[in-house]
Amino acid sequence: MTRRGEQQSVAAKDRLEAGANRDMRVFLIAGEHSGDALGGKLMAALTDALKGRVSYHGVGGQAMAREGLKSLFPLDDIAVMGPVSILKHFPLIAKRVYQTIDAAVAAKPDIVVIIDSPEFTHPIAKRIRKRAPLIPIIDYVSPSIWAWRSGRARKMKPYVDHVLALLPFEPDAHEKYGGPPCTYVGHPLAERQERMRALNSEDLKERLGLAQGDLILTVLPGSRTSEIKRLMGPFGETLALLQDRGHDIKIIMPVIKTLQPVIEQYAKGWPQHPHFIQSEDDKFRAFKASKAALAASGTVTLELALAGTPMVVAYKVDPLAAQLRFLLNVHSVVLANLVLGENAFPECLQERCTPGIMADALEALLTETPARKAQLEALQKIPSAMAYEGTSPSDHAASIIKSYALKTPVR
Repeated sequence: MTRRGEQQSVAAKDRLEAGANRDMRVFLIAGEHSGDALGGKLMAALTDALKGRVSYHGVGGQAMAREGLKSLFPLDDIAVMGPVSILKHFPLIAKRVYQTIDAAVAAKPDIVVIIDSPEFTHPIAKRIRKRAPLIPIIDYVSPSIWAWRSGRARKMKPYVDHVLALLPFEPDAHEKYGGPPCTYVGHPLAERQERMRALNSEDLKERLGLAQGDLILTVLPGSRTSEIKRLMGPFGETLALLQDRGHDIKIIMPVIKTLQPVIEQYAKGWPQHPHFIQSEDDKFRAFKASKAALAASGTVTLELALAGTPMVVAYKVDPLAAQLRFLLNVHSVVLANLVLGENAFPECLQERCTPGIMADALEALLTETPARKAQLEALQKIPSAMAYEGTSPSDHAASIIKSYALKTPVR
């Protein structure tokens, strides 16, 4: 056993002995809203696994707040993406990084869990390991080492004790590239399939004043301010084109409460005012009610896929980030395509993120065309492609985190 391993074992023994007298302390760090959603479900599973004897500290958003986390600062302070956006907000992000490091070390937690957002969470994890080397660190959501910069796997190993993967091919990728131990826990979205099927979309349509025969399109411009700013304009022009072609489309937009004012501002020039919804259940009701969706690339493509909603996926990054595309070594950036292993869902990226291209792709999904039939057939394969065995993904993740916090064997 290494010197650090021996020290961890002693520290773990102390934690076990102290466990009879105090709650376990868990420090969680999420860097964006999708990570906050994962963190909230993980916290609920941890609370259950520890029979409520746990206290939470760290950084998160509304979902994690509902499970008992008082965030050090608002999540929107750091939820930015792309080199230019990060550079623009760098002074505040740097301040938040060191604020989080100091708070994590001061909290003396039994374990630190970083959740996605590697540009923000990994620099923090490195410095926590340096200042408090005995605290176990778990990375919930693997960086996309299989897509680009595979060397990150090896570089993570000194400061990450275990990776909890959401995609089934990621453990093999970490083993191949020399990364930390990695376990596929299943994607939390897969837990929602039964609930999705039970939701009644007619209830949502009635509340929004939509008629039975209305042609509904769900529009999802992203969960980061930088994404919204780049996509709302092209999305609005795409919808205007469809309207000019004679399609009377009703728009539903699931939004995060804190971002709705920004989205509403950009939607003022759209051909019609969208119906805004905020609840998670209403989002899936909207997916079921929609003929198709226009979505920013991200986790939402898996949500749409599990709901069985045909989609067109788009994305734009800043010009500097766009120049780095040659580093990609995957056939698609759309997660639903990667899970399937085929490009079933059209992606309109960067210079292809134009109203004409997006309108053409969407129009092909609005009637019973071969393109629509092909997507519906591909969508039927998604649930089995994302299948997992045993307990729920959140419970599986919680069990591994608990094992590391108590230094017991990982199952």
